[in-house]
Amino acid sequence: MRRVALTVLLAGVLALTSGGIAVAQPGHQDGNGRFPATIDLPNGFQPEGISTGKGTSFYVGSVASGAIFRGDLRTGKGSILVDGDPGNKAATGNKVDKRNRLWVSGASTGTGTVYDADTGYQLESYQFVPVGTASFINDVIVTKDAAYFTDSVNQDLYVVPIGRGGRIGSTFKTLPLTGDLVFGAGFNSNGIEASPDGDTLLVIQSNTGFLFKVNPKTGVTKKVDLGTTTLPAGDGLLLQDRTILNVVQNAGQITVLKLDRSYNSGKVIDVITSPNSPGVFDVPTTAAAFGKFLYVVNARFGIADPDTAAYTVVQVDAFKGH
Repeated sequence: MRRVALTVLLAGVLALTSGGIAVAQPGHQDGNGRFPATIDLPNGFQPEGISTGKGTSFYVGSVASGAIFRGDLRTGKGSILVDGDPGNKAATGNKVDKRNRLWVSGASTGTGTVYDADTGYQLESYQFVPVGTASFINDVIVTKDAAYFTDSVNQDLYVVPIGRGGRIGSTFKTLPLTGDLVFGAGFNSNGIEASPDGDTLLVIQSNTGFLFKVNPKTGVTKKVDLGTTTLPAGDGLLLQDRTILNVVQNAGQITVLKLDRSYNSGKVIDVITSPNSPGVFDVPTTAAAFGKFLYVVNARFGIADPDTAAYTVVQVDAFKGH
């Protein structure tokens, strides 16, 4: 599973060459003191992806079982929305769309699933690759026209069309990735984001640390020019205000990039980091934004006894310079 692969990746992680440092501090709350800095997930949950939904709701998926935890950022409390099924289900990246549907990547099951974000009822499920075929459906982004799923093993995106009125069906298409992105050993395509108009996708390649822009119609990729900067063990992507991109890196930091409006180039403008201690980063994977904060999943890949370990979502300050 991904835990083993990322242990190998982390062994070769390099320090970033530029950007300021902002240290994430525990115990941070909003002006009314109502939003907890650390939210506990169920012991043994083994989280990976996070997204926010209506109001102050958030959703975290379990890579080990496919369970979905729904919580409240204001109270820090929550419960299981979708039951897990270890060995048959898995959940990595997830996104809530404007119609309150929760899209979930299925990791090595080769699937994507759509749930009602209020009830947990399964609306659709897609088998992107044949059962038994190597794959790792890692992340998902939803635009007005389609949902796009990455595969860290196969050089493809899986596209679920969204029709008039937000209608979705049972069909999907496989979109081969061509151009600058070339797959190698290890985990390749991982986190994915989309421009506000949906005309450009951004994908991080974990094993090389390269960022790519992708044409969602053709699958043609172009490497984003970041100068000498690479983003090793890059995982979740979170775009803010069109050109501010947060790249969550499993090594224990979020690199903040300022991209040009065409997404051809960018530069590091901040690095959010913390020591690996309780209440702060411990192998962060993905982030969601709410107000002036980011909420980050601590996946804790590589720890002993993951089936009984404690897991958290932590709150850190978002980049304030935009």
